[in-house]
Amino acid sequence: MRNRLRLLAILAAAGLAAAACTGVDGGDPGGAPGSYPRDQTLFTSGTQWGPPANWNPVMNWAYATGTVGYVYETLFLYDPLTDEFEPWLAEKGGWTSDTTYEVTLRDGLTWTDGKPITAADVAFTIDLGKMETVPYHPMYEFISAVEAVDDRTTRVTFAEPRYQQWSNWIYFNPIVPKHLWGNKSEKDVTSGANEKPVGSGPYVYETHDQDRMVWKKNDEWWGKDKLELDMQPTYIVDIVNSSNEAALGQLLQGDIDLSNNFLPGIASLVKGGYQLQTYYEDAPYMLSANTTWMVPNTRKAPLDDAAFRRALANAVDIDTIVTSVYGQIVEKASPTGLLPIWDKYIDKAVVNEVGPTFSTSDARQILSEAGYRDTNGDGLVENKDGSPIDLKLATPSGWTDWNEAARVIVDSAKAAGIKLTSETPADTVVQDMRESGEFDLILDNQRQMDNTPFRYYEYLFGLPILESQTTVNYGRYENQQAWDLTQRLDQTKVDDLAGMTAITSRLQRLQLTEMPMIPLWYNGLWSQYSNKVWTNWPSADGDGPRYLPTTWRGYLQRGAIKMLAELKPAPEEK
Repeated sequence: MRNRLRLLAILAAAGLAAAACTGVDGGDPGGAPGSYPRDQTLFTSGTQWGPPANWNPVMNWAYATGTVGYVYETLFLYDPLTDEFEPWLAEKGGWTSDTTYEVTLRDGLTWTDGKPITAADVAFTIDLGKMETVPYHPMYEFISAVEAVDDRTTRVTFAEPRYQQWSNWIYFNPIVPKHLWGNKSEKDVTSGANEKPVGSGPYVYETHDQDRMVWKKNDEWWGKDKLELDMQPTYIVDIVNSSNEAALGQLLQGDIDLSNNFLPGIASLVKGGYQLQTYYEDAPYMLSANTTWMVPNTRKAPLDDAAFRRALANAVDIDTIVTSVYGQIVEKASPTGLLPIWDKYIDKAVVNEVGPTFSTSDARQILSEAGYRDTNGDGLVENKDGSPIDLKLATPSGWTDWNEAARVIVDSAKAAGIKLTSETPADTVVQDMRESGEFDLILDNQRQMDNTPFRYYEYLFGLPILESQTTVNYGRYENQQAWDLTQRLDQTKVDDLAGMTAITSRLQRLQLTEMPMIPLWYNGLWSQYSNKVWTNWPSADGDGPRYLPTTWRGYLQRGAIKMLAELKPAPEEK
């Protein structure tokens, strides 16, 4: 009964919050923001946490939702659910030798300003990596030459082939027009707002406001003929996030069609007659998008001790987090941290031999064997020198699911004899702590589903350790053998499954023995959709299309863009 009352309270608050928002239906599409024909407009939310401020596709962490995918496009798409690449701007591409890759564009492609898309644009985009502040600059350690062989063919020559990185580049990074970007400074390329985006995709910039980003269908899009895909919404309006309650209210009222927010209680609502849907009809409801890790600072005692880290990994009651904190809309992670789409890369024998399982007694035994004792009888172990252990676990204030998960971690660690204390600084503070190394333990969930597990191992083992760690190895764990194996994985062709699994098996043994990071649960690809205006959403059940139901940055080129061509108008109510 108490849960029922709590749900009603949430819904009431959500309705009030939504009622306070500006209207999002009806009116003239040429009018003020919010006045787009409802039956032609797709309303989304869940990725934008502030007013749209830039449309720069190179800034792959901050651009307005849809900049890449709707406007700028990639050479290929990659579908994590099928593990297949699909030619997009490219007609074909492949390795012509161990060190040479050639890609050929489709014939007759144009930018939205009417200029032709040529191999010169592709070569120019790749060469932007020469700039140190471009995200893919590290790839230029291995590229020796890029040339446009003819109008449609680009040849990339590698001094040292990095097959895994390159396979990621060709689907993740969009092509930009040389005739508009050729005179940009490095500052403009990497931090300019690019306020008038000219791309090649199925949508063009329409307008934006403090609370939304609006895209309009590009009726001249090349894909209508060459791919036989026709995007159904004439307008896409992405609403800036305000709160989970407001987002839930808008979704229930049908003012939002696709919400990619984390919405507590959604498991109850999808079965409650609200015309809501998720990818799975039952638990876990969501696809798994990334892994939530507990990151120990390996430069601080006792977290610098692999035995202590293993004990902590065995102590965490992940099942309670999955059931009590998340209501089973997430899944417990593999001890390797690898996502379900990478199951073929997991060495089950190694996991069974050395992987952690939740066991308070095992955790206590590991601590005892490693020399950690409760010397004062308070039920908590001290350091080997007798000094007290009191580690802080930091999660961002307001991240209620992580805050509650931290409470479970603290309680289960205490049961094993380890004293942890939860703290909740502001998100920006946690980010600074993570990058500077001024923390004991944090939670983190970077690195998404991808075409290869290489980037996960880069995240775990990346070297060298810098004064500020901004992308990988936040725990500052140094293991040259593991990093060398990760580099070898990078040098292995992506179709060489045997070669890849031989390396990932060795990496998993090192990881599970050393525990540089502790995988906990799979963060969901939060996706809730309303069937009040649009139907035929992605679904694992029935005849629904099997695409990723999200507009998160980086996911439209993971096949999610095709979802828009499959949508159908909801039947009119009689």
